[in-house]
Amino acid sequence: MKTILITGASSGIGRAVAELFLAEGWTVGLLARRKSALEEVAEGHANAVVLSADVTDPAAVDGAFNRFAMQAGRLDVMFNNAGIFTPGGTIDEIALDDWFASVNVNLNGMFLAARAAFRQMRHQFPQGGRIINNGSIAAYVPRPNSVPYATTKAAVTGLTRSLSLDGRPFDIACGQIDIGNARTPMVEDLSYRLQQDDPEAEPMHSFAVEDAARSVLHMAQLPLEANVQFMTVMATKMPYIGRG
Repeated sequence: MKTILITGASSGIGRAVAELFLAEGWTVGLLARRKSALEEVAEGHANAVVLSADVTDPAAVDGAFNRFAMQAGRLDVMFNNAGIFTPGGTIDEIALDDWFASVNVNLNGMFLAARAAFRQMRHQFPQGGRIINNGSIAAYVPRPNSVPYATTKAAVTGLTRSLSLDGRPFDIACGQIDIGNARTPMVEDLSYRLQQDDPEAEPMHSFAVEDAARSVLHMAQLPLEANVQFMTVMATKMPYIGRG
């Protein structure tokens, strides 16, 4: 049975991916802070492993990955997904606490999870595995007033490239999925805020989060000799191409 550990598995894209992989028969490690929310995702699934941990806590992350590897036997795939979107504004309006929170979750948390996954994949037998980072189209084409999110997601792209390069000797593949406006609570909240700011603005286009999950499944199912380096999945009508 294939194994995957998903960070940020309690809601949004992480939860949708977890539910799909559980249905597909994978052993799924569910990692997030809220244990009750993870237990809700895991309910009725003997192949679910609840791992309550904060991705910004190095010891907690290492402990969760170790517990999963001990229980599941190995780690085939890690979906590095946990992230936050803090209140918007120009850079001089951004609260420093929001900047530090964004960096801590979106970048430090991604680094810590990737580090734990890489270590496990390097030393298990047979060696190897796949890390899939959840980036964002904001890394390339940011929204207005989103300095913390756009900056941290651009950094994730650098993490992906470095892991892809450094993982080669150990059969560790690394790719990135950049998702634009999958319908999650975070996107719905952002859409509401934009409408409040400008009631005359065109509604924000989005698409079913389940379609984003299926894209992650496609990446995860590839043999290690093949890799989706970067994939963009987005709402067809959102202003990305030609947004300039």
